[in-house]
Amino acid sequence: MTNHTPPIIGLAGGIGSGKSTITKCFNNLGVQSVDADDVARLVVQPNSDCLNKIYQRYGEDILMNDGSLDRRSLRTIIFNRPEERTWLEALTHPAIKEEITSQLSKLTSKYALLVHPLLFETHQNAICQLVVAIDVPKEIQIQRVISRDNTDQESVEKIISTQLSNSERIHRANLILENTGNIDEMNAKVFKLHQNILELISC
Repeated sequence: MTNHTPPIIGLAGGIGSGKSTITKCFNNLGVQSVDADDVARLVVQPNSDCLNKIYQRYGEDILMNDGSLDRRSLRTIIFNRPEERTWLEALTHPAIKEEITSQLSKLTSKYALLVHPLLFETHQNAICQLVVAIDVPKEIQIQRVISRDNTDQESVEKIISTQLSNSERIHRANLILENTGNIDEMNAKVFKLHQNILELISC
């Protein structure tokens, strides 16, 4: 990273915790962000090194008709076979980390938000000056993902079980953002948190 990279603030939250909505609230305040989920999609786009290796391992079943990755098929494989998840993470995590670093180095806001569902699990918290954990009940997470992804409860619970628990994430973070209200309440909470972060990074 260059010396011009702004302070990095991690935003950690499991699947269905509302990371995208919260990120938009920060973006509306002029805070630039890098989303690890977006980067994860970027490193497996058609003709990428990662996708070629995934294809070599799993064959045609892993591709959509347009040659892009069938994420649902891949998810089924890795959540039923832990050794395959380990293999996939060893392939993609270094590429994701490199791309995140590259994108963060180009940001110019007073601080940059690194939005990451596996911030602590991938040790990306090490590059963050502060970490904000999203506090959301598991039941709300499950319902959000079921309605968003048109999936079933068992599949969602499997994904949640591979991530840090809500309480563990909160325990490791510097700041906590509760996400149980409506968008107006969230905008107000994010504005307050934004002011707090600006004070903390200027100390």
